Order: sequence, then structure tokens, then C-alpha cells
Amino acid sequence: MNNNDENIIDDLQKPGGDKFKEKMLKTIESYKELTEEDKNCLHVYYGYGKGKTTSTLGLALRAIGAGKKVVIIQFDKGYDGENEHYSERHIIRKLKELGYDIEIIPTGCERMNPDGTFRFKNEQKDLNEAKRGLKLSEELIKTGDMNLLILDEIIAAATYNLLEKPEIEKIITLFKKNKKFELVMTGHKIWDFIEENADLITEMRKVKHYFDKGIPAREGIEF
Repeated sequence: MNNNDENIIDDLQKPGGDKFKEKMLKTIESYKELTEEDKNCLHVYYGYGKGKTTSTLGLALRAIGAGKKVVIIQFDKGYDGENEHYSERHIIRKLKELGYDIEIIPTGCERMNPDGTFRFKNEQKDLNEAKRGLKLSEELIKTGDMNLLILDEIIAAATYNLLEKPEIEKIITLFKKNKKFELVMTGHKIWDFIEENADLITEMRKVKHYFDKGIPAREGIEF
């Protein structure tokens, strides 16, 4: 037992602890009465702080550890078959080879220039890839053939004009009609429709970042 566990036990034993315990038991009992579809939720991780994709990868790892099927679609994170800029994809592919039920589907085009700089301007090929990711998302939601679907940077795709907001809203509406799995979305900015329909929203807010003192993105940490 660690100090945190002891603190929780002490808190439960204090005056009011019984009320907290009673509330938790009621929550558990209420959850049991929900339909299977109502138990599935929409998670949103957004903001300009580091950690959105990192959080979803941790959730994916937890899910496959529990024997669940996971599908990840990444928007604007292309892979040309040679230049791999996202180290997590190596281990996810390896996990799939080992028999774990996880699949990652990158969409997007190469944005890294030969000199190491980033291509920010959108081209038609970028728009086409975003549409491909959107179509794949719709198809997966309709089939519902997974326990966890992660749409990484789909909200950012609207922020950076690769998709339109109504297209993101259509995905959410489609999910609401076919809640056979848990859905996770990430991006930078959210708007009223997302806030009204999500079950969990976590904002990643930059308080301090080592980039500001000259430390760039590093393999195995940022990518």
C-alpha cells in the first residue's frame, strides 16, 4: 500500500467518508442499469499543450491489455512506406504481428521537407487524404466492429481547413446513433457542438514547454 492509498482510506474514514462511499456505490449500481450502448462514451482531448496523442496511445494500450479491439485512424500524419515520423507506429504494428487486436491507419501526406522544416501549406493531395480518413471513420462507425476507435487529430483537421466543421459533427451524430464502442477524438480547438455532445473533455493547456528554451521535438519523446 502506498501513501496515496493510505490517504484515500483515511479520507473515507473521516466524517463524510461514508457519504462519498455511498455516492460511489450508487454510481456503480446506476451504471449496471444502463444499456450497453449508453455505457459507451465520446472522449475529446484538445488544446495546444503536449499530450493529446500520448493520452490516446495510453488508452489504446490499456484497452488491448483488457482484450479489447482497437482501431486508430490518424489524420494528417501520413506514411509513404519509407519515411516513418511517428515511433509509436513501429510498436503498434509489432503488437498486431504478435496477435494483439490493434490496427493503426495513417492518413495524410508527407509534410517534412528534406531540410528538416515542415510544409504547412495545404495542397489538394492533403485534402484528398483527409477525406479518405473521414470516409474510413464513417465506415468503421457504421460497422461498429471494435471496442475503441481513436480518431487522432480529426478535430485539428477542421482547424487547419482540411475538413469542415459539419463533417466532424456528422461523425459525432453517426456515433450517437451507433454507440457500439468507445470513441476518442483529438485536436486543437473545439466548438459548441463538440462540447454539447462529448461525454468527457480534457484540455491540454501549455503551462511550460522546453521548446521555448531551444529543445526541439525528439524521437521517442515527441515522435
